[in-house]
Amino acid sequence: MARQHATPLLISPSGTEVSVLTPLGLGLGGHGLSEANIQELVHRHPSCLPIAEIDPMFVNAVPICRELVTPAGNIDNLLITPSGLPVLVECKLWRNPEGRREVIGQILDYSKELTKWSASDLQREAKRRLGSKGNVLLDLVRGAGHEVEEISFNDALTFNLRRGRFLLLIVGDGIREGVESIAEYLQAHAGLHFTLGLVEMPIYAAPDGSKIVAPRVLARTQTILRSVILVPDGMTLGDGEEDADEPDFSSRDTPERKEYRAKRRAASAILDRFLGDAPT
Repeated sequence: MARQHATPLLISPSGTEVSVLTPLGLGLGGHGLSEANIQELVHRHPSCLPIAEIDPMFVNAVPICRELVTPAGNIDNLLITPSGLPVLVECKLWRNPEGRREVIGQILDYSKELTKWSASDLQREAKRRLGSKGNVLLDLVRGAGHEVEEISFNDALTFNLRRGRFLLLIVGDGIREGVESIAEYLQAHAGLHFTLGLVEMPIYAAPDGSKIVAPRVLARTQTILRSVILVPDGMTLGDGEEDADEPDFSSRDTPERKEYRAKRRAASAILDRFLGDAPT
């Protein structure tokens, strides 16, 4: 079934005139915006990202830089919350099918690479990208009006990087990729504690020639995958009450059982996200 969205209406100040906005075509040949333009919109106006709809834990994210260099490639937009949670954004003009598929694997590769970093590593690369000195991450977060303690912020950022606690956002002018095709990418990265969201930014023409961007969430990890986990004989999945971040393995555990339990916790955390509000 084709995805359908309502068309925005523009109401005059008097309320007597109502104009139906015209959806513009995709890419440079339609609305005329480039991927760099979308990056700039996200960087200058992060409130355009519907983060609260996707994962409220990542609200108040502060823009850090564009095109952050990593061994896996350049991250289009990097934002960080006052609590030290990274937000990675990949912007895409959805003009070709292969680009739509590759971008999902791309942003997951970025997140996997960042799990090898510490706060100081991210600090170094951000300073290099911005040409700044000092604690640029902390300065930007504080500059956005947040009171943050330096040691706690750096410790939390390093912990979240190493655990893969990211919000990954794929932002496009017209995302048409079916959610089913994303599953194969997520299965290979189940050890990371990320949230993934697909954000569409359709662009409309107003009667006076202005352009209006209307961001909307198309999918998030809670709704895009149902999984079956094969459990070895003699073992069962628990009820999820154990803390996945603070494992407390018994001294009687074998290395194999420790590894299994660690993977089970990671899988359970991912399942909780995927099945939390999946349609029945």
